[in-house]
Order: sequence, then C-alpha cells, then structure tokens
Amino acid sequence: MKPLDQASVIPLYHQLKQRLSAKIQSGEWKPEDKIDSENQLMEMFRVSRNTAKKAIEELVQEGKLYRIQGKGTFVAKPRFEQSLGGFYSFSRVLQEKGLNPRDEVLEIQEVFPSTKVRHSLELSEDEQVIEMKRLRFADNEPIVLESSFLPKSIIKDSGILHEVSSSSLYSLLAQRFDIIVVRAKEAFEPVLISRDEAHLLKTEAGKPALLLERTAFDTSGKPVEFCISIVRGDRCRFYTELN
Repeated sequence: MKPLDQASVIPLYHQLKQRLSAKIQSGEWKPEDKIDSENQLMEMFRVSRNTAKKAIEELVQEGKLYRIQGKGTFVAKPRFEQSLGGFYSFSRVLQEKGLNPRDEVLEIQEVFPSTKVRHSLELSEDEQVIEMKRLRFADNEPIVLESSFLPKSIIKDSGILHEVSSSSLYSLLAQRFDIIVVRAKEAFEPVLISRDEAHLLKTEAGKPALLLERTAFDTSGKPVEFCISIVRGDRCRFYTELN
C-alpha cells in the first residue's frame, strides 16, 4: 500500500481521509461493511492515533461512515440527493434512482387546522382539513415521516387517500379529484429526531434530521396541500446550484 506523503503540505489526516473516501467511492468498501480499526489504520499508514481518529471523525460527520459503540466503524448507505432547483416529487425521485417508493398510511382524520396550517392554505376559521399522517419508504427503509393537510372542501372522499400506499399523492389528486399540483414553496430547518419519531423511522432519538414545510399549489395558484415532514438526515441530502 502506498504510504502517505509525509513531506506534503496537505495534512496527514486529510490524506488519510481521501484514501478512505476512495475506498468507499470505488466500492472496495460497500455499505454496511466494517472498516479497519484505528489501530489497523495506524499500522497500515504509519500515522498517529490522533491522525487516524480525525480522518474517521470527519467521514462520520459527513455521513459516509457511522459508529456502533463497542462494535466498530461501518460504511454508511449513500444519501438520496435532491436538487432544490425545481419542483419535485419524492416518489418520482426514488423511482428515477431505481428504488421502490412506498407509503404506509398511519392515520387519516378530519380536524380543525392550526393557525399556521389555516393561513398556509388560505382557509377561514370554520373550515376543516383532512390530515393524513404517513411513513414514506425507499426499498422498505423508512426515510420520511410526513403529515399532509388538505382542505376538506376539495377532498370529496377522504377514504380514497388510502390509495397513496400504491400511488403518489399528487398523482392521486390529479386522477381522482382533478387537482393538478404544479409548484410548491418549501422551508427547511435542522432538528433532532424525537423518541416517537425514531421508533417509526427505525433510527435513534437525537439524530439529526430536516424539518421540511411545503405548501403546494394547483394550476390556478390555489394552495391545496400544506405538508410537514421529518426527513432523516443520514439518508437524505438537499442541494442547490448557484449561477
């Protein structure tokens, strides 16, 4: 194995990090593989423990590796990446990546909305909404916990919403209610996953996530959905391009 360049201006930990990243990118280290220990890396690359530790820590912070107490360090599954440069559908994004999207409906109920939901959907104080809570999967792995609020006035039969288990919500709105969603506005903020959310998302409480709020609009510019999503930070990444 080629040794690190001790004379380089590039810090040794960064050189080591690049070597480890290359193993992941090339497929030599596959998702869920256990990687070499700090002691093994120290011996293989002739570096100090601090150098090996820092290289691993940065890859953990970037989501490329993860640690299990008492067991070691493992290669993380690659995150799903989505550009914020245009309107997108979660189901369509997964299909384009060769993954199987699936939704599990947890609850559908008629409720009076909170002030925030009411304002987002431009409803009067006496109007109700249909709240649909669902868990969204990619190849049977839960990725997103989501609550969608739709004006009751546009949903003639809320039971039809159970069909999202086999069809995307926006496709269902178009096919069954003649509502065509054409654009949306979104806001993101970092949060930590709660204990209840962790149970549903099959992850650990306290792990980072994105809180996503989306308002979707139909062809007339009318808001037809307000959605609150908890998106696993270890499995999803959003980005934008600046020109």
